[in-house]
Amino acid sequence: MKKISTLTLSTLMAAQLFALDDNSITLIDKKSPDFLLGKQTHINMKFTPSDAPDMWFKAGVRIQGTFESLNTKSYNTDGSLKSDTTIEDAYLRRVRLEVAAGFGKHASFVMDLRNDKANKGIENPEGNFNVGDAYVKIKKPFGSSLVNFKLYRAKIDISRTETVKSARVIVYDRPYVADAAAQYISFNRRATNVQMYGNWNKKIHYQIAAGSASSPDKIIDATGSKATSDGVSVDDQSFFYGGKIVLSPFDGWEETKRTETYFGKGKHFSVGASYWSVPQLKGTTAGGATFDLNRKLINLEASAHYKGFFIQGEYFKFDDMVKDWTAPTTVETGSSTGWYVTSEYVMPEFYYIAPFARYESWDRWNDADGYEVTSKLAGINWYLRGNTTKVGLVYQKDEYGVNTGNKDVTSMRITSQWFF
Repeated sequence: MKKISTLTLSTLMAAQLFALDDNSITLIDKKSPDFLLGKQTHINMKFTPSDAPDMWFKAGVRIQGTFESLNTKSYNTDGSLKSDTTIEDAYLRRVRLEVAAGFGKHASFVMDLRNDKANKGIENPEGNFNVGDAYVKIKKPFGSSLVNFKLYRAKIDISRTETVKSARVIVYDRPYVADAAAQYISFNRRATNVQMYGNWNKKIHYQIAAGSASSPDKIIDATGSKATSDGVSVDDQSFFYGGKIVLSPFDGWEETKRTETYFGKGKHFSVGASYWSVPQLKGTTAGGATFDLNRKLINLEASAHYKGFFIQGEYFKFDDMVKDWTAPTTVETGSSTGWYVTSEYVMPEFYYIAPFARYESWDRWNDADGYEVTSKLAGINWYLRGNTTKVGLVYQKDEYGVNTGNKDVTSMRITSQWFF
């Protein structure tokens, strides 16, 4: 009797379980260019049962690894060198398991389990597993792309680069000002909320949402210090609310999918604006000072690409930014503004090698000197299988004002990503 291997038996059992035919499992993106290692995959593998084509299940994994050399020069208030340290580190920037399920023609569920920044830092702390996205999506319940819904832990669109999945961004270490915006209104831009969104002929996209506001341990002041680390207690907090609109005004230049790299194919041009608010955020500092904030965030965006060239820029304005949580008698508030521009050029003729650059300027407190943060970044990505398999080399220099750290930080990173 011929012996059947464990692998063969597993394959037969899976085939029986899913009643497989040629269209029951999909993974490869058929619209993808041919890279050195083949066509790009979809972010998740999709299973569709033959007896219920409107129902499906998706599953996938994503991992991003970084090798980094980080040099920090700190200065005294008179400008003299205080310390000069270099740390060489290797860590996992992203580790994620993603699943999704379709319940029929209109409803689906999306969730991911994540352990980010595992082993990051000289003490090599382990990251913790937690739930990222976890939402129900109701698509076209009235038969129109104008009205769709998401319920629970889904992203609000406070920034284009924050809304694009980290698997599709040029540099997965996003701008500091965008990361601050991600926490300013709603925890990690996805605290429990309800939202309605849609588009009209890909020309006009919109999103409106309301839900749980930012977490106290993410509320930073203009110096970059967190409220909880400074002994601040939050006693009353309202829901957030707001929305975004994005326009693609030129025929043939519509944005059909949010990403930051297009592998030398197609073209798009879009502009957008958003307004988000937390009307009430009340509490007390460690020194006994009380505060009652009405936080607002304004975001403006523009992006375009033509074949291999891509450019994107965003502007942010934060209202009711706290100057210093440790102020002994009063909580002073004001505004903060920042912007960045990033660009990439993909060269298909050179195996999809893509140089890129980014410049960021953030004034954390508009009414005084010494609260600036600037960042200059340049590098090169090699898309071995699109975003599915890519490696990169990044050089970054950050300069912090006297009141935001009084230091210069230089980083050289080798990055990598795998997903399917």
